[in-house]
Amino acid sequence: MIAVRPLQRAASATFVLALIGCGSATTGTVGRPAPAKWVSPVVATPDGGQVRTTIYYGPWQCSVAFMSRCEAKCAAQGYALRGCIWLADFKGDWQGRFLLMPAAAGGRLAITHCCCDYPKATDLKWRRDTWKNSRSAFRDEWGREFGTWPSTGGVNWQGHHIYDLGHGGAPLARDNVLPVPDDVHGVFNREYPACYAPGGQWLKPGPDRPYVD
Repeated sequence: MIAVRPLQRAASATFVLALIGCGSATTGTVGRPAPAKWVSPVVATPDGGQVRTTIYYGPWQCSVAFMSRCEAKCAAQGYALRGCIWLADFKGDWQGRFLLMPAAAGGRLAITHCCCDYPKATDLKWRRDTWKNSRSAFRDEWGREFGTWPSTGGVNWQGHHIYDLGHGGAPLARDNVLPVPDDVHGVFNREYPACYAPGGQWLKPGPDRPYVD
């Protein structure tokens, strides 16, 4: 299960997100604070409202529900599940007007990756070069929806490929790149090989709500 586009710049989409939850039921009532988070600037929506995005970073072990979805996804493609890694949660908070009345809505979306026993990509250099040559334009486009791409001290955060390039992930897919601070990105890079290894910790389910706000 790679990332699904979490928020659209429209009040109606955010309102639906609040109603259906879009795959993540986390409410931040159990566990420890997330290792890191990013809070976006307020971004105007086409309907005249405003939305603010918060990203909470793991990684955490997938819940039973996410693990089950990954197992089904891998099996449908003819692969075995090696692990499931819960990378982050997107939280969207919208304010505006609905039916001419002041309104507010929001929701959360889990960003997870299924580590099926995919073969290694044979064109890894091309995938890396494609990302390197286009990442500035990608950041600009991402920023138009969520606010300026995150940075620390003027240095842009890394773009983490959720479905990793080494196993065939798309280098420029909008739903496959997540901005991540350097220290968290280092953790992701260390844990991905463990997620693909047989019988590792990422095959064990975790709680439904792994962090508090």
